[in-house]
Amino acid sequence: MDTEKCGAILRAIREGSLSAAAEHLGYTPSGMSRMVDSLEKEAGFPLLKRSRNGVTPTADCLRLLPLLQELDRTAQRYAQMTAEIRGLEIGSVTVGTAYPVCYHWLADLVAAFGRRHPGIEIQILEGTSTRLAAALAEHRADFCIISRREGNFQWLPLLNDPMVVWVPPNSIWAGMDVFPVEEFASAPYIATYPGEDIDATRMFARLGLTPHQCFSSTDSYATCSMVGAGLGISTNNALVRGAWTSQIKILPLDPPQTVEIGIAVTPMNEISPAAKKFYEFATNELHGDEKSSRTTYLKNRDSIFDKK
Repeated sequence: MDTEKCGAILRAIREGSLSAAAEHLGYTPSGMSRMVDSLEKEAGFPLLKRSRNGVTPTADCLRLLPLLQELDRTAQRYAQMTAEIRGLEIGSVTVGTAYPVCYHWLADLVAAFGRRHPGIEIQILEGTSTRLAAALAEHRADFCIISRREGNFQWLPLLNDPMVVWVPPNSIWAGMDVFPVEEFASAPYIATYPGEDIDATRMFARLGLTPHQCFSSTDSYATCSMVGAGLGISTNNALVRGAWTSQIKILPLDPPQTVEIGIAVTPMNEISPAAKKFYEFATNELHGDEKSSRTTYLKNRDSIFDKK
């Protein structure tokens, strides 16, 4: 089987469009269509359902998907390893973070890595910790900064981050030193990413609490603005903050609730040579130089995450 065709059909499934996949891979739309047709002919049955809205995998294709993904990963690792033997560096690494406040640190890391390894492309992926853990499991990501999740990946702990509550600055809660967790059951609550498996929902599940949800948003900045306007309270990780959180009061929880945040990486026996280089570079930056801001980050989170 031609592994190039595997990569093409996987890209078509990911993009949901043959033309978008062709553009990404540098093929003509007709060339892309011929590759899919050829792969379907080899398989002996349709792999994609075509419609005006794009393409989706058939049921038979879904059965083959893990094998197609494994063939594609093996082909990429082969290409990278043979290039390395020839003295060249190629490949790509997908790096994800669930916390936008990490972008500054991550951008510095990617820039430093790029200067040392110019032949390796870095892609940045954003999402919740659960979504990024799924991306790792599906080999759509290689290296993610997330809160701890279940999954088959290596885990490098960075910090235990406290959960905090956001309250309106002129509210009755603003005068408190700590926020009792049982108050969530009655205070008007603004949920961020409602229905998603995020740190806040996991915290409520551990506590056996159901917050009195009155509003919701899909963006922390929007939630903060709603809290600042006096619509209710919300909860988030302590590291999720910036200049925009000056409009609210942030309180610790009673009893304290923490989340372990770290780096999740594809298992070493499955990782590509390019991703392995990035992982080794990142861990060296974190632990190798005591004067590095990335090492300081472990000891003094505020000085790193508050940078813009």
